[in-house]
Amino acid sequence: MTRRSRRLLTTATAGATAALLLAGCGGGDGGKSDSNGKIAGADTGASTSASPSASASASSDGRPKFTLPSDLALTFEGGQTGDAVKDAVLADNAEMMRAVDAAIAGTDPKGEGVGYYTTGKALEASLSWVAQWKKANVTITGDIRYYDREVTLKGKTAAILTFCGDESKGFSKNKKTNKINKTPVTKNSYVTYNTRLDKNSAGVWQTSQIISTRGAARCQP
Repeated sequence: MTRRSRRLLTTATAGATAALLLAGCGGGDGGKSDSNGKIAGADTGASTSASPSASASASSDGRPKFTLPSDLALTFEGGQTGDAVKDAVLADNAEMMRAVDAAIAGTDPKGEGVGYYTTGKALEASLSWVAQWKKANVTITGDIRYYDREVTLKGKTAAILTFCGDESKGFSKNKKTNKINKTPVTKNSYVTYNTRLDKNSAGVWQTSQIISTRGAARCQP
């Protein structure tokens, strides 16, 4: 899938930057993508789903429960289209984005939400990105907004979802010092996403593919 947003992870302690999907922080111009904005290893999602471990806390419908830290807020605009299927796609995509950030922030340390809402290459990429944040000893803070979310259904079990991410107020934070690594707002603080979701046998719309592009004209304020 290409999980989520490409966020620029700035690490003062490591003296380097690494662009991450779905973790998004701040605007830079780097990224784990080729010149066309395609995320490496995230363009061919498999249909096999990953389930949370038996130890995962779950709601009454079997979905894993996780929260975000108090200093991180994600806003998803346009969640009600009037079409129940499209609304379900939007809702599960939002949970996927939240799950990746929860894994990075440590509020879902086992990544059970990631395993539930992603599949195939998207799952592999997401886990890899989370590991990079952990290795750099940084987490996410601030406010990130997702908007212009448009769903196109492809039959009964597949959908294409495009949307924008505003990471101008999202930043990385050193876990040891709690220092926030603020970056200037540029055109690359805005990201466009083109994702595919597949409905599994449990009725969950899992993200299986993601292509993201920083600085796209469509998403500029």
